Amino acid sequence: MSYLCLENLVKTFNKTEVVKKLNLEIKQGELVSFLGPSGCGKTTTLNMIAGFTEVDEGKIVVDGKPVHLLPPNKREMGMVFQNYALFPHMTVFDNVAYGLKLSKIGKSETQRRVLEALEMVRLSGYEKRYPKELSGGQQQRVSLARALVIKPKLLLLDEPLSNLDAKLRQEMREEIVEIQKNVGITTIFVTHDQEEALAISDRIAVMYEGRIEQADSPVSIYNHPKTDFVSRFIGEVNQIQGKVTEILGTHQSKLNFYGNEQIVAVNAMKNAEMDFFIRPENIQISLVETNDRNIGFKAKVERKMFLGAKTRYILKAQNKHLIADISNVVLNSNLIHEGSSVYAAWKPEHLLPSRNVR
Repeated sequence: MSYLCLENLVKTFNKTEVVKKLNLEIKQGELVSFLGPSGCGKTTTLNMIAGFTEVDEGKIVVDGKPVHLLPPNKREMGMVFQNYALFPHMTVFDNVAYGLKLSKIGKSETQRRVLEALEMVRLSGYEKRYPKELSGGQQQRVSLARALVIKPKLLLLDEPLSNLDAKLRQEMREEIVEIQKNVGITTIFVTHDQEEALAISDRIAVMYEGRIEQADSPVSIYNHPKTDFVSRFIGEVNQIQGKVTEILGTHQSKLNFYGNEQIVAVNAMKNAEMDFFIRPENIQISLVETNDRNIGFKAKVERKMFLGAKTRYILKAQNKHLIADISNVVLNSNLIHEGSSVYAAWKPEHLLPSRNVR
């Protein structure tokens, strides 16, 4: 059963509709990421949920009750901001206790809940320190403790890790997920970082131009994108073209790619030109031609980049470029050099059909 429902949300700034009839349902205890490029409407949507931005049209329902007309302090939501938003003149204890004092919670109850929240974020013993005495990661933990101490119905995080270095980002995102699961709180996490969203989310809502393009599990978002934008935006892809040479039956056609034919599970018309996406890790290369159902065509290695666990090859075939990422466990990269002629191949099930048919 849905715990948070966003129903036909609309927001307009200066006659520009930045959120367009947005609908989403989130279950209790879920962690859902809003992912998309800058200006797609993800932070505006989060601010409408929090009450910092007024809703022009639509409804926000939490646990069966409409909240979109309530002021922020009546919505029972905890917010963690990108810049931490800590009071520099207050100690860690007072920063975390701030929301409880506004709610006129008693002194002993405040003491208990603040210490409990600080223990939750692994900051026990830091009560008397000031924000300037803390690292960026510690300040973010204080911000998280302040949001959780009020026991909110929803936890809202607006790009909370963007000011941290790469290693600390990874540590903090793992801690946030651990705390979120232990508390069982319904959470929305706004980010533009694909890896971050894929790593932490129960579901991802991919946004573009004020709309949700797809809301799905990370695995489905990555392997089964429903729109061309999601195909291009999530991870890296090659865009390739094929021409239908023969219709073999319902949902099966033979297509020509780079001068070679392959049977692909698509509905098409004969002679139609179709676009497909394929991820770099799903392209195989070898020095000898294969004789299985994978398409095999000649290509030249224009560039080779060692990337640790994998090697990236920039291939050129019929004046078009392809990226192939090959695990160094699977292929000895010393055998293939820049300038080498290779055979490239892929399995037909790894092709993601585009909506672009000519």
